Amino acid sequence: MTEERAGDKLSKMIDAARLYYELNYNQEEIAQKLGVSRPTISRFLQQAKDEGYVQIRIVHPNDSKTALAERVASKFRLKKVILASVPQYEDEIVKRYIGEAAADYLYGTVKDGDTIAITWGTTLYHVATQLKDKPVRDVKVVQLNGGVSHSEANTYAYEIVNLFGRAFRTLPHFIPLPALVDHPVVKKTIESDRHIRNILEMGKQSNIAVVTVGAPTDHSVLIRANYFTESDLEVIRAKGAGDICSRYIDINGQICSEELNGRTIGISLEELKKKEQSILVAGGPDKVDGITGALRGGYVNVLVTDQFTAKYLLEREL
Repeated sequence: MTEERAGDKLSKMIDAARLYYELNYNQEEIAQKLGVSRPTISRFLQQAKDEGYVQIRIVHPNDSKTALAERVASKFRLKKVILASVPQYEDEIVKRYIGEAAADYLYGTVKDGDTIAITWGTTLYHVATQLKDKPVRDVKVVQLNGGVSHSEANTYAYEIVNLFGRAFRTLPHFIPLPALVDHPVVKKTIESDRHIRNILEMGKQSNIAVVTVGAPTDHSVLIRANYFTESDLEVIRAKGAGDICSRYIDINGQICSEELNGRTIGISLEELKKKEQSILVAGGPDKVDGITGALRGGYVNVLVTDQFTAKYLLEREL
């Protein structure tokens, strides 16, 4: 074959490949367009792949999601990251999808003899409503922090703990108290009660904790529940990235106000760090700062979130 004919063949092969792969012509149409037979086009397309002129890369959506989860886990030294693929980055949609992902994870994780401690909020309500019944034995379910509201804002604390108890076939233990009280002395007095002390101790000894983060916005259940004075709110708005178990942290995971922290009923964040599994379920644009603070503080070791939030977390500098 002369050099000119070889060049003409290569040119036709590339043209055939472009028409087929880029412009979606079928092989018969390409044969007519280039003035060759259909079997010749078939040979052109195979040769183009064999010689590297056409390179096909298949990207499975689960593969890219797995890689993204692994990068987040590596960056924040987490045991596991579970990502829910959400169709829209809107708060209610995110909560529904990550709630389902967290419920599925818990179904596969909880075993006989576990003690599950749970906080409250709308995100965890979505988890609780999607839990599947699991026939386990000797499981305990306990509320992790106070959740009775002073206002009409619903914390969903009772519903969440009750639904967890039903799913894992056990009678749950509640903390029938507010998240915060007005003075540390009041907190100390309440926590000295034998019954309350036993429930708090059960939460402290739990091997699984399921928590979320709240955003310091006017839509926050904790803020709407009317727990805070104006001076409290000034501190929260100035420093707060979010709250875990009703304890406000900054973007680096540090407690925003020791005074507020001293009035909060429930597990401490240092105790949260010690769990076999401390599972954070959170996502959405308002929660990125709070999640960042929780991860930087090292308070959790498992994260359930969405793909958009995961990407934002990776873009943040440590």
